[in-house]
Amino acid sequence: MSAHAILSASSSNRWIHCPPSVRLSQKYEDEVSPYALEGTSAHALAEYKLKNLLGIDVKDPTDDLDFYDEEMDELTEGYASYVTEVISRYESSAVFVEERLDLSEYVKESFGTADCVVVGEKELHVIDLKYGQGVLVDAKENSQLMLYGLGALTLFDGIYDIEKVVLHIYQPRRCNISTYEIKKIELYEWGETIREIAEKAYIGEGEFSCGEWCIFCKAKNKCRKRAEENLKLAQEEFTLPPELSDDEIEEILPRLDELEQWVKDIKAYALEKAMKGHRWKDLKLVEGRSNRKYRDEDEVINKVKELGFNPFEEKLLGITAMTKLLGKKVFDENITDLLEKPKGKLTLVSIRDKREEVKIDNVKEEFGGK
Repeated sequence: MSAHAILSASSSNRWIHCPPSVRLSQKYEDEVSPYALEGTSAHALAEYKLKNLLGIDVKDPTDDLDFYDEEMDELTEGYASYVTEVISRYESSAVFVEERLDLSEYVKESFGTADCVVVGEKELHVIDLKYGQGVLVDAKENSQLMLYGLGALTLFDGIYDIEKVVLHIYQPRRCNISTYEIKKIELYEWGETIREIAEKAYIGEGEFSCGEWCIFCKAKNKCRKRAEENLKLAQEEFTLPPELSDDEIEEILPRLDELEQWVKDIKAYALEKAMKGHRWKDLKLVEGRSNRKYRDEDEVINKVKELGFNPFEEKLLGITAMTKLLGKKVFDENITDLLEKPKGKLTLVSIRDKREEVKIDNVKEEFGGK
Protein backbone atom coordinates (compact mmCIF):
# COMPACT_ATOMS: atom_id res chain seq x y z
CA MET A 1 0.00 0.00 0.00
CA SER A 2 1.33 3.47 -0.86
CA ALA A 3 2.32 5.93 1.86
CA HIS A 4 -0.45 8.29 0.79
CA ALA A 5 -4.05 7.45 -0.04
CA ILE A 6 -5.30 8.61 -3.45
CA LEU A 7 -8.40 9.96 -1.72
CA SER A 8 -6.96 11.19 1.55
CA ALA A 9 -9.11 12.47 4.40
CA SER A 10 -6.96 15.61 4.65
CA SER A 11 -7.81 16.56 1.05
CA SER A 12 -11.45 15.50 1.29
CA ASN A 13 -12.84 19.03 1.36
CA ARG A 14 -11.36 19.46 -2.12
CA TRP A 15 -12.31 16.15 -3.71
CA ILE A 16 -15.82 16.26 -2.27
CA HIS A 17 -16.40 19.64 -3.93
CA CYS A 18 -14.27 18.97 -7.03
CA PRO A 19 -14.02 15.18 -7.65
CA PRO A 20 -11.91 15.24 -10.86
CA SER A 21 -9.21 17.37 -9.19
CA VAL A 22 -7.71 14.22 -7.65
CA ARG A 23 -6.59 12.62 -10.91
CA LEU A 24 -5.73 15.99 -12.46
CA SER A 25 -3.37 16.70 -9.54
CA GLN A 26 -1.47 13.47 -10.11
CA LYS A 27 0.28 15.10 -13.08
CA TYR A 28 2.13 17.37 -10.69
CA GLU A 29 5.00 16.50 -8.37
CA ASP A 30 4.57 16.65 -4.63
CA GLU A 31 6.38 19.65 -3.18
CA VAL A 32 7.08 19.45 0.53
CA SER A 33 6.99 22.96 1.95
CA PRO A 34 8.86 24.14 5.07
CA TYR A 35 5.45 24.59 6.68
CA ALA A 36 4.63 20.92 6.15
CA LEU A 37 7.99 19.87 7.59
CA GLU A 38 7.41 22.14 10.57
CA GLY A 39 4.00 20.53 11.09
CA THR A 40 5.57 17.06 10.95
CA SER A 41 8.02 18.05 13.68
CA ALA A 42 5.24 19.51 15.82
CA HIS A 43 3.16 16.34 15.51
CA ALA A 44 6.11 14.13 16.46
CA LEU A 45 6.77 16.26 19.54
CA ALA A 46 3.07 16.36 20.43
CA GLU A 47 2.83 12.57 20.18
CA TYR A 48 5.81 12.19 22.51
CA LYS A 49 4.43 14.64 25.08
CA LEU A 50 0.98 13.07 25.09
CA LYS A 51 2.33 9.52 25.44
CA ASN A 52 4.65 10.73 28.17
CA LEU A 53 1.70 12.17 30.11
CA LEU A 54 -0.15 8.89 29.64
CA GLY A 55 2.77 6.98 31.14
CA ILE A 56 3.84 5.35 27.88
CA ASP A 57 7.58 4.81 27.54
CA VAL A 58 8.66 6.63 24.39
CA LYS A 59 11.86 8.23 23.11
CA ASP A 60 12.13 12.01 23.15
CA PRO A 61 12.38 13.04 19.46
CA THR A 62 13.55 16.62 20.08
CA ASP A 63 17.15 16.14 18.93
CA ASP A 64 15.98 14.57 15.66
CA LEU A 65 13.42 17.23 14.72
CA ASP A 66 14.09 19.34 11.63
CA PHE A 67 12.16 22.20 13.23
CA TYR A 68 12.09 22.94 16.94
CA ASP A 69 11.84 26.06 19.06
CA GLU A 70 10.46 27.22 22.40
CA GLU A 71 7.10 28.06 20.83
CA MET A 72 6.71 24.51 19.50
CA ASP A 73 7.68 23.12 22.88
CA GLU A 74 5.09 25.25 24.66
CA LEU A 75 2.26 24.74 22.18
CA THR A 76 2.62 20.96 21.96
CA GLU A 77 2.59 20.89 25.76
CA GLY A 78 -0.74 22.70 25.58
CA TYR A 79 -2.08 20.14 23.11
CA ALA A 80 -1.10 17.23 25.36
CA SER A 81 -2.76 18.94 28.33
CA TYR A 82 -5.92 19.52 26.28
CA VAL A 83 -6.17 15.83 25.39
CA THR A 84 -5.64 14.75 29.00
CA GLU A 85 -8.40 17.15 30.05
CA VAL A 86 -10.76 15.38 27.62
CA ILE A 87 -9.67 12.01 29.02
CA SER A 88 -10.23 13.19 32.60
CA ARG A 89 -13.95 13.69 31.95
CA TYR A 90 -14.49 9.94 32.24
CA GLU A 91 -13.94 7.49 35.05
CA SER A 92 -12.62 5.02 32.51
CA SER A 93 -11.65 5.55 28.89
CA ALA A 94 -9.65 4.07 26.05
CA VAL A 95 -7.02 6.29 24.41
CA PHE A 96 -5.37 5.71 21.04
CA VAL A 97 -2.51 8.00 19.95
CA GLU A 98 -1.55 8.32 16.26
CA GLU A 99 -4.15 5.69 15.41
CA ARG A 100 -4.17 4.47 11.80
CA LEU A 101 -7.74 4.30 10.52
CA ASP A 102 -9.12 2.34 7.59
CA LEU A 103 -11.57 4.55 5.67
CA SER A 104 -12.12 2.18 2.74
CA GLU A 105 -15.62 1.26 3.93
CA TYR A 106 -16.69 4.65 2.52
CA VAL A 107 -13.78 5.85 0.38
CA LYS A 108 -11.94 3.41 -1.89
CA GLU A 109 -8.41 2.52 -0.75
CA SER A 110 -8.45 5.40 1.75
CA PHE A 111 -6.82 5.49 5.16
CA GLY A 112 -5.51 8.08 7.56
CA THR A 113 -3.93 8.62 10.96
CA ALA A 114 -5.84 10.37 13.72
CA ASP A 115 -3.70 12.31 16.19
CA CYS A 116 -5.78 11.00 19.07
CA VAL A 117 -8.97 8.99 19.56
CA VAL A 118 -10.61 8.83 22.98
CA VAL A 119 -13.55 6.56 23.79
CA GLY A 120 -15.28 7.36 27.07
CA GLU A 121 -18.66 6.12 28.23
CA LYS A 122 -20.93 6.59 25.19
CA GLU A 123 -18.79 9.20 23.43
CA LEU A 124 -16.04 8.90 20.85
CA HIS A 125 -13.63 11.83 20.49
CA VAL A 126 -11.41 12.51 17.49
CA ILE A 127 -8.80 15.16 18.31
CA ASP A 128 -6.69 16.76 15.58
CA LEU A 129 -3.70 19.05 16.11
CA LYS A 130 -3.38 21.75 13.45
CA TYR A 131 -0.01 23.46 13.89
CA GLY A 132 -0.34 25.74 10.86
CA GLN A 133 -1.46 29.31 11.30
CA GLY A 134 -2.33 30.25 7.73
CA VAL A 135 -5.89 28.91 7.50
CA LEU A 136 -8.30 28.91 10.43
CA VAL A 137 -9.79 25.42 10.70
CA ASP A 138 -13.29 24.74 12.02
CA ALA A 139 -14.40 21.40 13.46
CA LYS A 140 -18.01 21.93 12.39
CA GLU A 141 -18.84 19.48 9.58
CA ASN A 142 -15.11 19.12 8.95
CA SER A 143 -14.92 16.35 6.35
CA GLN A 144 -11.44 15.17 7.38
CA LEU A 145 -12.49 14.64 10.98
CA MET A 146 -15.85 13.18 9.98
CA LEU A 147 -14.04 10.57 7.88
CA TYR A 148 -11.72 9.88 10.81
CA GLY A 149 -14.83 9.54 12.98
CA LEU A 150 -16.21 6.93 10.58
CA GLY A 151 -12.87 5.12 10.58
CA ALA A 152 -12.84 5.11 14.38
CA LEU A 153 -16.42 3.80 14.47
CA THR A 154 -15.40 0.99 12.14
CA LEU A 155 -12.83 -0.03 14.73
CA PHE A 156 -14.65 0.59 17.98
CA ASP A 157 -18.42 0.67 17.46
CA GLY A 158 -18.75 -3.06 17.95
CA ILE A 159 -16.64 -2.96 21.10
CA TYR A 160 -17.96 0.15 22.84
CA ASP A 161 -21.53 1.43 23.21
CA ILE A 162 -21.04 4.71 21.29
CA GLU A 163 -23.89 7.16 20.76
CA LYS A 164 -22.12 10.41 19.92
CA VAL A 165 -18.95 11.49 18.12
CA VAL A 166 -17.14 14.67 19.17
CA LEU A 167 -14.67 16.24 16.74
CA HIS A 168 -11.93 18.54 18.04
CA ILE A 169 -9.59 20.95 16.27
CA TYR A 170 -6.69 22.19 18.40
CA GLN A 171 -4.95 25.01 16.49
CA PRO A 172 -2.75 26.81 19.04
CA ARG A 173 -1.04 29.31 16.77
CA ARG A 174 -4.45 30.72 15.89
CA CYS A 175 -5.71 30.45 19.50
CA ASN A 176 -8.40 28.24 18.02
CA ILE A 177 -10.05 25.35 19.83
CA SER A 178 -13.10 24.18 17.91
CA THR A 179 -15.44 21.27 18.68
CA TYR A 180 -18.40 19.74 16.89
CA GLU A 181 -20.75 17.04 18.15
CA ILE A 182 -22.68 14.71 15.88
CA LYS A 183 -24.86 11.70 16.67
CA LYS A 184 -23.41 8.38 15.57
CA ILE A 185 -26.35 7.62 13.31
CA GLU A 186 -26.04 11.03 11.60
CA LEU A 187 -22.34 10.43 10.94
CA TYR A 188 -23.12 7.06 9.39
CA GLU A 189 -25.76 8.72 7.18
CA TRP A 190 -23.22 11.32 6.05
CA GLY A 191 -20.80 8.52 5.21
CA GLU A 192 -23.35 6.99 2.86
CA THR A 193 -23.61 10.29 0.95
CA ILE A 194 -19.84 10.29 0.44
CA ARG A 195 -19.61 6.91 -1.30
CA GLU A 196 -20.81 8.03 -4.76
CA ILE A 197 -18.71 11.22 -4.69
CA ALA A 198 -15.63 9.22 -3.69
CA GLU A 199 -16.21 6.73 -6.51
CA LYS A 200 -16.32 9.56 -9.05
CA ALA A 201 -13.22 11.16 -7.56
CA TYR A 202 -11.32 7.88 -7.67
CA ILE A 203 -11.85 7.44 -11.42
CA GLY A 204 -11.53 11.15 -12.22
CA GLU A 205 -15.15 11.85 -13.06
CA GLY A 206 -17.57 14.52 -11.87
CA GLU A 207 -17.70 18.27 -12.34
CA PHE A 208 -14.83 20.65 -11.74
CA SER A 209 -15.66 23.32 -9.16
CA CYS A 210 -13.52 26.10 -7.74
CA GLY A 211 -13.67 27.68 -4.31
CA GLU A 212 -11.68 28.04 -1.10
CA TRP A 213 -10.72 24.33 -1.39
CA CYS A 214 -8.49 25.18 -4.39
CA ILE A 215 -5.76 26.61 -2.17
CA PHE A 216 -4.07 23.24 -1.56
CA CYS A 217 -4.69 21.77 -5.02
CA LYS A 218 -1.51 20.99 -6.96
CA ALA A 219 -3.27 21.85 -10.24
CA LYS A 220 -4.53 25.24 -9.03
CA ASN A 221 -2.17 27.31 -11.19
CA LYS A 222 -3.12 25.67 -14.49
CA CYS A 223 -6.69 24.59 -13.79
CA ARG A 224 -8.87 25.80 -16.66
CA LYS A 225 -12.07 25.81 -14.61
CA ARG A 226 -10.52 28.04 -11.99
CA ALA A 227 -9.21 30.39 -14.66
CA GLU A 228 -12.60 30.55 -16.40
CA GLU A 229 -14.46 31.35 -13.18
CA ASN A 230 -12.04 34.06 -12.10
CA LEU A 231 -11.69 35.61 -15.53
CA LYS A 232 -15.48 35.69 -15.79
CA LEU A 233 -15.57 37.82 -12.66
CA ALA A 234 -12.61 39.97 -13.69
CA GLN A 235 -14.01 40.62 -17.17
CA GLU A 236 -17.44 41.76 -16.07
CA GLU A 237 -17.92 45.40 -17.00
CA PHE A 238 -18.45 46.78 -13.53
CA THR A 239 -19.22 50.46 -13.25
CA LEU A 240 -18.23 52.48 -10.20
CA PRO A 241 -19.57 50.98 -6.93
CA PRO A 242 -22.11 53.80 -6.38
CA GLU A 243 -23.79 52.75 -9.64
CA LEU A 244 -24.06 49.10 -8.59
CA SER A 245 -27.00 47.90 -6.57
CA ASP A 246 -26.35 46.52 -3.09
CA ASP A 247 -27.56 43.14 -4.36
CA GLU A 248 -24.90 43.16 -7.08
CA ILE A 249 -22.17 44.13 -4.62
CA GLU A 250 -23.34 41.41 -2.24
CA GLU A 251 -22.99 38.85 -5.03
CA ILE A 252 -19.49 40.02 -5.93
CA LEU A 253 -17.92 40.34 -2.47
CA PRO A 254 -17.61 36.64 -1.53
CA ARG A 255 -15.89 35.91 -4.84
CA LEU A 256 -13.17 38.55 -4.54
CA ASP A 257 -10.99 36.63 -2.08
CA GLU A 258 -10.80 33.69 -4.49
CA LEU A 259 -10.01 36.09 -7.36
CA GLU A 260 -7.19 37.69 -5.36
CA GLN A 261 -5.79 34.28 -4.40
CA TRP A 262 -5.92 33.10 -8.01
CA VAL A 263 -4.02 36.19 -9.19
CA LYS A 264 -1.32 35.56 -6.55
CA ASP A 265 -1.03 31.90 -7.55
CA ILE A 266 -0.70 32.70 -11.26
CA LYS A 267 1.98 35.34 -10.57
CA ALA A 268 3.91 32.92 -8.34
CA TYR A 269 3.72 30.19 -10.98
CA ALA A 270 4.92 32.53 -13.75
CA LEU A 271 7.83 33.79 -11.61
CA GLU A 272 8.92 30.26 -10.74
CA LYS A 273 8.87 29.25 -14.42
CA ALA A 274 10.86 32.33 -15.40
CA MET A 275 13.47 31.57 -12.75
CA LYS A 276 13.89 28.15 -14.34
CA GLY A 277 14.57 29.70 -17.75
CA HIS A 278 11.14 30.03 -19.35
CA ARG A 279 10.69 33.21 -21.40
CA TRP A 280 7.28 34.86 -21.18
CA LYS A 281 6.34 37.12 -24.09
CA ASP A 282 6.59 40.83 -23.17
CA LEU A 283 7.87 39.98 -19.67
CA LYS A 284 11.36 39.86 -18.23
CA LEU A 285 13.08 39.10 -14.93
CA VAL A 286 14.52 42.10 -13.10
CA GLU A 287 15.83 42.76 -9.61
CA GLY A 288 13.38 44.42 -7.27
CA ARG A 289 14.20 47.33 -5.03
CA SER A 290 16.40 46.57 -2.05
CA ASN A 291 17.72 48.45 0.94
CA ARG A 292 21.32 48.85 1.96
CA LYS A 293 22.50 46.67 4.82
CA TYR A 294 25.67 46.26 6.85
CA ARG A 295 28.08 43.76 5.35
CA ASP A 296 29.52 42.89 8.78
CA GLU A 297 27.58 44.11 11.82
CA ASP A 298 30.38 43.36 14.30
CA GLU A 299 32.80 45.44 12.25
CA VAL A 300 30.35 48.34 12.15
CA ILE A 301 29.78 48.13 15.93
CA ASN A 302 33.51 48.27 16.63
CA LYS A 303 34.06 51.14 14.21
CA VAL A 304 31.23 53.26 15.67
CA LYS A 305 32.52 52.67 19.20
CA GLU A 306 36.00 53.76 18.08
CA LEU A 307 34.41 56.98 16.87
CA GLY A 308 32.99 57.55 20.35
CA PHE A 309 29.32 56.83 19.62
CA ASN A 310 26.83 54.25 20.89
CA PRO A 311 25.76 52.06 17.94
CA PHE A 312 22.65 50.75 19.72
CA GLU A 313 19.22 52.13 20.49
CA GLU A 314 17.17 51.00 23.47
CA LYS A 315 13.73 49.63 22.66
CA LEU A 316 11.10 48.03 24.85
CA LEU A 317 10.83 44.29 24.21
CA GLY A 318 7.67 43.06 22.51
CA ILE A 319 5.14 41.05 24.53
CA THR A 320 6.33 37.66 23.29
CA ALA A 321 10.01 38.48 23.90
CA MET A 322 9.19 39.96 27.32
CA THR A 323 7.27 36.81 28.28
CA LYS A 324 10.31 34.70 27.38
CA LEU A 325 12.63 37.03 29.32
CA LEU A 326 10.58 37.02 32.55
CA GLY A 327 9.00 33.60 32.26
CA LYS A 328 5.25 33.14 31.81
CA LYS A 329 4.43 32.98 35.54
CA VAL A 330 6.31 36.18 36.43
CA PHE A 331 4.94 37.92 33.34
CA ASP A 332 1.34 36.98 34.17
CA GLU A 333 1.69 38.08 37.79
CA ASN A 334 3.36 41.43 37.09
CA ILE A 335 2.75 42.58 33.52
CA THR A 336 -0.63 41.23 32.41
CA ASP A 337 -2.54 44.01 34.19
CA LEU A 338 -0.47 46.55 32.26
CA LEU A 339 -1.62 45.26 28.88
CA GLU A 340 -4.45 46.47 26.71
CA LYS A 341 -5.91 45.13 23.48
CA PRO A 342 -6.75 47.88 20.97
CA LYS A 343 -9.76 47.49 18.74
CA GLY A 344 -8.94 45.64 15.54
CA LYS A 345 -9.47 47.21 12.14
CA LEU A 346 -12.99 46.60 10.86
CA THR A 347 -13.26 44.14 7.99
CA LEU A 348 -15.99 42.21 6.17
CA VAL A 349 -15.81 38.42 6.42
CA SER A 350 -18.04 35.44 5.67
CA ILE A 351 -21.05 34.99 7.93
CA ARG A 352 -19.51 31.58 8.81
CA ASP A 353 -16.52 33.28 10.48
CA LYS A 354 -16.43 32.51 14.21
CA ARG A 355 -15.62 36.07 15.34
CA GLU A 356 -18.35 38.04 17.07
CA GLU A 357 -20.17 40.51 14.87
CA VAL A 358 -19.65 44.21 15.64
CA LYS A 359 -22.90 45.96 16.50
CA ILE A 360 -23.50 48.88 14.18
CA ASP A 361 -24.58 51.12 17.10
CA ASN A 362 -21.10 50.78 18.59
CA VAL A 363 -19.18 51.51 15.40
CA LYS A 364 -19.19 55.30 15.62
CA GLU A 365 -18.32 55.42 19.30
CA GLU A 366 -15.63 52.70 19.38
CA PHE A 367 -14.20 52.69 15.87
CA GLY A 368 -14.73 56.25 14.70
CA GLY A 369 -17.33 55.26 12.10
CA LYS A 370 -19.73 57.76 10.57
